[in-house]
Amino acid sequence: MNASSSLVLSCAAMVLLTGIVAVRMLLARVGEMKARRIHPQTVATSRQAAEHYHQVQAADNYRNLFEMPVLFYLLCALLVALNKADSLYAAGAWAYVLLRCIHSYIHTGYNKVMHRFKAFLASGVVLAVLWGRLALQSL
Repeated sequence: MNASSSLVLSCAAMVLLTGIVAVRMLLARVGEMKARRIHPQTVATSRQAAEHYHQVQAADNYRNLFEMPVLFYLLCALLVALNKADSLYAAGAWAYVLLRCIHSYIHTGYNKVMHRFKAFLASGVVLAVLWGRLALQSL
């Protein structure tokens, strides 16, 4: 497999992770609404939802997956478009995906903040290094 294909597949893996967290969020929300008899209209806004839901980790993680990972998607797209993909970028991309999977597992599971923070920080460092390398190559 070439490096460009590997980058595309790492993006697909991130999309899959986002989908898995979305399903987990949906199941948690519907389950809580049924168990606690929450009427859908009472959680129509994020403020109302915050007042009613107790199980929020999956929703919080789902939002996280639309924050920093956007920079990952952009990086991969640029690497493929600029024909700069190589094995180092591919390895870094998969490391990023793995760290985000670990972060999501912790966040939607036992949710120990310092464990989650370490995974988040490590993924951020990997992403910053990848962006830094691209920036230096572009000078």
